Amino acid sequence: MKPVQYLESFIRLLIFLSVIAFALETEPAIQSKFSTGLYIFEVFTVGVFTIEYLTRLFISKKKLSYIFSFYGLIDLIAILPFYLSFGIDTRSLRIVRILRILKFGKYSSAMNRYVVALKSIKNELSVFCIITFIAFYVSAVGIYFFERAAQPEVFGSVLDSFWWAIVTLTTVGYGDAFPITPGGKIFTSFIVIIGIAVVAVPTGLISSALTTVVTDTKE
Repeated sequence: MKPVQYLESFIRLLIFLSVIAFALETEPAIQSKFSTGLYIFEVFTVGVFTIEYLTRLFISKKKLSYIFSFYGLIDLIAILPFYLSFGIDTRSLRIVRILRILKFGKYSSAMNRYVVALKSIKNELSVFCIITFIAFYVSAVGIYFFERAAQPEVFGSVLDSFWWAIVTLTTVGYGDAFPITPGGKIFTSFIVIIGIAVVAVPTGLISSALTTVVTDTKE
């Protein structure tokens, strides 16, 4: 392996460990017992990520392009909460640290292929998102029409009905909102069937795009 590959492997490991450390910090027993060690590791992690960020910024020919690029912003967000914590209560910002996991994409050729695949079908995905929103809206309006009189506390408005539409169309169905009228049940049957397509269509698009990208890469 080349030195650069060793460095990339080290960064990947550090990203993984920092995400694990964040999870451990939320456990009161672990936090109270290993708070010092976790803080030292956080300082070390932020130090390495800061050096990485400044190095990339220094060697970049188009510095502004890097700063405002997707991974440039992720690199900055990975370290910013730590520096803002000095003298400021940033407990609400600490959750942003979980975004460090997105740095994996920069060191993964498979992830890069996935990004290329998504870019190649962005128009199709945009159209699908619009159609999906229309389906959600029609579903919410429909179930509101059928169930508002029978269950005003659950389907009291179209906005309340959106939750049911989302969990039904995505075939999750938590069971906290469900139809009890004959019309509502029949309507729900059609929505569940449509929900299968909601899940299947983007899966097919992405799979096809990934296959094309992998094939082109091999050639």
